Amino acid sequence: MRKGPCHGKLWPFCEAGGKDAAGTQRKGQDVARHLITSAIPYINGIKHLGNLVGSQLPADLYARYLRGRGHEVLFLCATDEHGTPAELAAAKAGQPVAEYCAEMHQVQARLAEGFRLSFDHFGRSSSPQNHRLTQHFAGRLADAGLIEDVSERQVYSVADRRFLPDRYIEGTCPNCGYDRARGDQCENCTKQLDPTDLINPRSAISGSTDLEVRETKHLYLRQSAMRKQLSDWIDSKADWPILTTSIAKKWLNDGDGLQDRGITRDLDWGVPVRRGDRDWPGMEGKVFYVWFDAPIEYIACAQEWQDAGKGADWERWWRTDKGADDVRYTQFMGKDNVPFHTLSFPVTIMGSGEPWKLVDYIKSFNYLNYDGGQFSTSQGRGVFMDQALSILPADYWRWWLLSHAPETADSEFTWENFQASVNKDLADVLGNFVSRVTKFCRSKFGEAVPEGGEWGARETALVADLEARVRAYERHMDAIEVRKAAAELRAIWAAGNEYLQAAGPWTVIKTDPETAAMQTRLGLNLIRLYAVLSAPFIPDAAATMLGAIGAEGAGWPGDLATALTALPAGHGFEVPEVLFAKISDEDRAEWQARFAGVRT
Repeated sequence: MRKGPCHGKLWPFCEAGGKDAAGTQRKGQDVARHLITSAIPYINGIKHLGNLVGSQLPADLYARYLRGRGHEVLFLCATDEHGTPAELAAAKAGQPVAEYCAEMHQVQARLAEGFRLSFDHFGRSSSPQNHRLTQHFAGRLADAGLIEDVSERQVYSVADRRFLPDRYIEGTCPNCGYDRARGDQCENCTKQLDPTDLINPRSAISGSTDLEVRETKHLYLRQSAMRKQLSDWIDSKADWPILTTSIAKKWLNDGDGLQDRGITRDLDWGVPVRRGDRDWPGMEGKVFYVWFDAPIEYIACAQEWQDAGKGADWERWWRTDKGADDVRYTQFMGKDNVPFHTLSFPVTIMGSGEPWKLVDYIKSFNYLNYDGGQFSTSQGRGVFMDQALSILPADYWRWWLLSHAPETADSEFTWENFQASVNKDLADVLGNFVSRVTKFCRSKFGEAVPEGGEWGARETALVADLEARVRAYERHMDAIEVRKAAAELRAIWAAGNEYLQAAGPWTVIKTDPETAAMQTRLGLNLIRLYAVLSAPFIPDAAATMLGAIGAEGAGWPGDLATALTALPAGHGFEVPEVLFAKISDEDRAEWQARFAGVRT
């Protein structure tokens, strides 16, 4: 949990607290302690930009914003290391699965750092803490009568000499006809499936179609027994996004309603099936299903955070009998993860009968598509996180992805749009303002804030406009309206450029140097304001701005008139390097060709 330094750069502290100018509490700001989790990414490979903007990046935006407002934040994420994705990827890489997962965890951690994702801890679902906690929950649920043994018929591969659970089977989705559906879920229509539902199934290991259906025994979580409790809980969340509640209610009410779900698999890699600290007769050699243990890692991750010496008293974040009743818990995820987080994981929490913290708000996202199609790992189509950082710094990507976040509908990445947004928003609007003000001041007044005269009507009008815009920006951020917040932030940047152009200190100085000095002083204070407000979106550029004007400890603005006089006359500064270089047509065309992949 941090209220200060993030990735080695000083984070601005809150000056205004959690109240607006009228002293009233704002939504999301009336709780001083915020627990934030983003969907934990699968260990199998490097993720693309659509994965990033679907959970981790907006979660980081919110965490940074709340820290900037002075709140206590615990931001957790981890790698999801169990199940067939890990086994299949390890086999393809020719590595033992444990070795592969350890290596890929480090890769994903480095990429998270590269994108400035400010996790307080980035854990692992294969941790001892998650093993123990998963087994604990299973024992509690069994004691509550919410787990039952079920004999079922499951696909067995004669060629592979093993049962083929969930992702070890591919075939045609019976719901939408997609021919590469997995045995647990169709990624095209998001319908949850059982392996035996697939049409024309084949082994994902060998491709063999020599499959049989044989009897085996598994544990099922009796989700249907919790339907009324779940329904009442979901109905109580009137402030949830429509995307979240519509998906939750669809799975709760459509067809036969909420279904019981298998929570064990015939695999070697995973959390061994135990009932707390006891053996589970008949379950020898089986492991818990990845979608049972993965969400539990959110809780275990806090234990890992404490055990790593990064914090203390982890239970005050997760148990309401230990102080978590005053925590606001927000989850971020793509829409395909919503059913598990609104139904299955809450069943685990509620069904345990223990005072664990339930999520307060789920921010879900639609899909980001790529340049007329979809991102594709197999076809090498689209930009993946490592590739993105190899060609441009993180802030370029953070700004575009967040300002185009797929909140209310799917959105699409195109190179033309990316180029235009970077060149106009970052280079022409923000970067140009910083460059013009600092270079003009240096050439006319030296590298110190000039004295100058008092504000006039134009400056007073600007401050009034910015006061309204900053409060609107805060409201959007409090409500996690990402695109609206980005649009308001850009408008705040643009207001400075419009003021500078209208005031024209480079002309005024010829006849009224006192007024030109005042205008320049205001411009330098605007840079300070822009850095603080922009830090959640573009943290590196914000840190550069604050460092250049010697305001590393600058706090969140309370009264704008005060904030815009924070840098006193005589305060030293430096002219920073170019904040954002423009993307040339040649670079855009080259990148567009490089990441086109093989079209089908």
